[in-house]
Amino acid sequence: MPKGKAKGPKGKKITLKIAKNSIRIALDGGLRLDLSKMGITTFPKCILKLADVDELDLSRNMLKKIPSTIQKFQNLRWLDLHSNQLEDLPEAIGSLQKLLYLNISNNKLTTKNLPEDLSLLKNLRILNLGLNCLDSIPTTLGSLKELQEIGLFDNALTTIPKSVKNLPNLKKLNAERNPFPDSTEEVQDDSIKRVETLYLVQEKDLCSSCLEMCQNERDKMNMLTNKTQSSSRKLSFPLLFTPNSPAKDNQEEWRLK
Repeated sequence: MPKGKAKGPKGKKITLKIAKNSIRIALDGGLRLDLSKMGITTFPKCILKLADVDELDLSRNMLKKIPSTIQKFQNLRWLDLHSNQLEDLPEAIGSLQKLLYLNISNNKLTTKNLPEDLSLLKNLRILNLGLNCLDSIPTTLGSLKELQEIGLFDNALTTIPKSVKNLPNLKKLNAERNPFPDSTEEVQDDSIKRVETLYLVQEKDLCSSCLEMCQNERDKMNMLTNKTQSSSRKLSFPLLFTPNSPAKDNQEEWRLK
């Protein structure tokens, strides 16, 4: 038998011509470089010559590493790296200040190897970290004030930082199938708790008209609480799909709109 370290699969070689032929028009009219499901094992250096694209799709390949040269894609608003074999990400990813969407689900990422500079993506709206090996979520992600959706499903999380749960614009949080110590999902009623904290005065300090107005608002809030609690058992997150679902074979359906 030949000596030396065994080599992994060679993968498909992406040339500049192949990459150029893989450019599509995105839904918003921008340029999308789609290299998904191409059997790529190493990041194609040639695509650095196409760094002016608005969207980059390298999902469903066999990538183990993303180089720091990813920072050359300064126009990126959408980056999809889901379903690869990534164990870490470069700190340079934090320089993609225009990024609105980042999908790094279904990889081999650990909490230790999440780059600190991920918290620099101040314009990020959607972040998918599902199906990885995360045992905790960095509290620094609480600085992503524009974040609207976050996927944390299928990890090893036992808690979610308040800085993340209380993000001001957060609308969807999928944390299903994590080993939380409490059997009930700990993030379900956070939005209601946040509203309750706005009542900071005692009844005796209010005039009769103000007291009546507050009581009416409180009654409305209680109705909302009861309605939310009754529907919380049927929570679903249709925009944060689980990778490799047989019902989601179409690559376009992985896009979170």
